Amino acid sequence: MSRIVFNLLFIFLCIGSNLGAQYQPKNISQADLNKAKQWVDKTYNSLSQDEKLGQLFIVALYTNKDEAHINQVRNIVVNDKIGGLILMQDDAAREITLVNEFQQKSKVPLMIGMDAEWGLYQRIAAAHKFPWAMTLGAIQDKKLIEQMSAKIAEDCHRMGINWDFAPVVDVNTNPDNPIIGNRSFGSEVNNVISSALAYSNGLQDNNILAAIKHFPGHGDTSTDSHLDLPVVSHNLERLNAIELAPFKALMDKGIGGVMVAHLYVPALEPAKGIPASVSKNIITGLLKEKLGYKGLIITDALNMGAVANKYKPGELDALAFKAGNDIMLFSQGVADGKKLIQKAIDNGEISQSRVEESVKKILLTKYFLGLYQYTPKNPENINQDLNNDSHKIVVQNLYSNALTLLKDDKKLLPLKEGKQIYYIPLEEAPYQTFANQLGSNVIIKKAGEINSIPKNSTVIVGFHKDNSTAYKPYKISAESKKILADLTKKQNVILNVFGSAYALKDIDISKISTVLVSYENNDDSMTATANALNGKTKIWGKLPVLVNDKLKPGMGIDLNATRSNSTVFTTSKQQ
Repeated sequence: MSRIVFNLLFIFLCIGSNLGAQYQPKNISQADLNKAKQWVDKTYNSLSQDEKLGQLFIVALYTNKDEAHINQVRNIVVNDKIGGLILMQDDAAREITLVNEFQQKSKVPLMIGMDAEWGLYQRIAAAHKFPWAMTLGAIQDKKLIEQMSAKIAEDCHRMGINWDFAPVVDVNTNPDNPIIGNRSFGSEVNNVISSALAYSNGLQDNNILAAIKHFPGHGDTSTDSHLDLPVVSHNLERLNAIELAPFKALMDKGIGGVMVAHLYVPALEPAKGIPASVSKNIITGLLKEKLGYKGLIITDALNMGAVANKYKPGELDALAFKAGNDIMLFSQGVADGKKLIQKAIDNGEISQSRVEESVKKILLTKYFLGLYQYTPKNPENINQDLNNDSHKIVVQNLYSNALTLLKDDKKLLPLKEGKQIYYIPLEEAPYQTFANQLGSNVIIKKAGEINSIPKNSTVIVGFHKDNSTAYKPYKISAESKKILADLTKKQNVILNVFGSAYALKDIDISKISTVLVSYENNDDSMTATANALNGKTKIWGKLPVLVNDKLKPGMGIDLNATRSNSTVFTTSKQQ
């Protein structure tokens, strides 16, 4: 099957009663489709009603919790016969060992999921970190994003993970968004769509399921849904143009999952305070019927405060299923949820055909992901396999291609070979890798030493923001702003932002010669930035977000490389 056909097919496989899936492997034959139908029908018919309902639930497995937690999950797998697990923190080898055990104990193989938006590092600290979506949004060659997610898919296979709950397709129009921010590809719909499609293709072309999230759009919220219920109060016209637009554009691209957010959206749900994740109007009425989505619909985590503070475990699961979700993620009440769903069936509130629809969708997707024959994974050397030079090459190339040059009035870049440069690190995060990579002609000065720098020198100011999580504040301290302003009076300043582009939101850059955004502060980002400043790689990233009325999406100056660098690999667009 050609890629064009694969992408354009709606892939609602009418190969049995209500049997459909949004995702299928590339180049699948009719014979394989028939085998899939036979396996799904045979498996479904072999299940008791309790086992069928169990397929609707995914629970969390933590290896940084005690043995009581592990035993609790073990009992849920065995007794409640659940459909899958979401792997949380933190020991990769232990997770593999437990997944092998649980798969062996499951009549139907488990779907294993993980939030791996920036790779498995999001949950496993020993893995290699890939860039956040905001960084990827600055990259112009979207094939590089596809290469990245293919590498993430490779890591997922190594772990026995089948479903990466990514990418985020929320359009981040609110700089103060406490939960999306760096996780969004940006504030422009078309950039979000093209970046997300590349990310999804890299996963699914390598047989790892993707899930676009967080439907119907989490990009303009000021509340963290882990804590409370955010409200998206826009009218329908705005929702269609911004929040819903990426979902609508990606619905027919074969993407296997949609994750529904815990948001209150009055324009879509008239009942006051009802979260999207339990809204029949939003899930069944809009997502399934109006938009025609046929893939797996999964809730956001049901332990999040936005819903967990409002509903009891079990009750919440039943409401989510009634609303149209196929899978309840991070369930905290499987047994009670199954009882309440069955009670609703007995009372005629839910039809048995509704159960059949969801369970067969789940089973078909499992078949397509190869779960009809589970092969145990080997936990040996897992940390090295998830973090090695092959990851560094991919990641440093991504950071290199994301670098965005917003100004270079005095043509200070690339740095002149042999010319003495001064470097002043500011803010709270490590900077030594960047300093080491810049070269021997660079003199490091601390904040209190700026008066000792000769007038009209070239001075690099590094805003090094904390990169430990995607949720750290981006704002620059008043002290750093003052030092920067003082330097511009006597020096030729190169401002290098190792953090979100939003850090420039309230900084006057009119008197700064050169402004470069590196988006993140880690060893890979700093190495890529030093290479670019020294002329070894091309700079051609574009701003992915609206920062203020002067710094708008799409801004960025191209700067060609002037020196060779054999360690950085680029695509044909950069040759």
